Amino acid sequence: MKRGVYFCAENSLQRVYGDSERKEIAKRFDMAEPLVTRENWREHTSILAEAEVIVSSWGGAILDEELLAAMPKVEMYFYGAGTIQGLMTEAAWDRGIRITNAVAANAVPVAEFCLAQILYSLKHGWKYMQLTKEDNPQFWGCNKPVPGNYRSKVGIVSFGQIARKLCEFLQPFDLQVLVYTGHPDDRLADEYGIKYASMEEIFASCDVVSIHLPLKESTTGIIDRALLDRMKPESTLINTARGAVMNQAEMIEFLRERKDVTACIDVTDPEPPETGCPLFDLPNVVLTPHLAGSMGPEARRMAAYIIDEMDRWLAGEPLHHEISREAVAFIA
Repeated sequence: MKRGVYFCAENSLQRVYGDSERKEIAKRFDMAEPLVTRENWREHTSILAEAEVIVSSWGGAILDEELLAAMPKVEMYFYGAGTIQGLMTEAAWDRGIRITNAVAANAVPVAEFCLAQILYSLKHGWKYMQLTKEDNPQFWGCNKPVPGNYRSKVGIVSFGQIARKLCEFLQPFDLQVLVYTGHPDDRLADEYGIKYASMEEIFASCDVVSIHLPLKESTTGIIDRALLDRMKPESTLINTARGAVMNQAEMIEFLRERKDVTACIDVTDPEPPETGCPLFDLPNVVLTPHLAGSMGPEARRMAAYIIDEMDRWLAGEPLHHEISREAVAFIA
């Protein structure tokens, strides 16, 4: 049985790998104790020296040359969370260490959250929730001018795992789904029932625009005033990606001026927003505290995906979620 080590932030271990999940992992690997963290790993070099497998989550091992020197036997990195950015180094790739993650598992609750926001926003639910509190009789009845959930247009900006899961969830609904991606693939368009479009077309024509861009140098601030100014009257903007893909200052000014547009903002830059940030007070902003990702028991789904990957690795089968050196440049 191969020797393993849990290496992650202390609050991540129980959140992702509960008692039942750790029992399952113990059937597959001889797991050392105690938990190793970024702060204490130098106190546990004897454990690390024998570890062949890293089982991890948020706050995972950063495989720089110093840590690699302490882990001469490590072969496989099971990362029970999303992005692996910053964890693998050139030295780790050169050593032939493999890594898989649970981003596909974390995509599920984000896509569910976005689906709920999209369907609710197409009924202008947030807007009418506010207006109804004004106790004005004109807001009652069935003649409100809303896009509704029949043949309205939904725009998806970027087409990674979360966006694809969202498009899958949207398929049973009578909606037109437009997707922006730098890598259009006709096969995927047919599979998901989508149409590719430019960002400009999406912002100009869609009733709801949902942002799913990875945060990179090239995407920082890419959603700017020029794009926002194209938004349809009474449309909705949703961001569950990263706050910094928005030019936040320009977004705030836009939302001040375009009170007809509703923004459902789950991520900000910085996070949380600074005290006094207008996002707290603008009436057309629905602000949530980075809620879309795995919360509570949802995080255990990531452990389930990782355990499945362990079984494939032990059987010598291809991994479903392995990240290659070449793929890192194209993922969040």
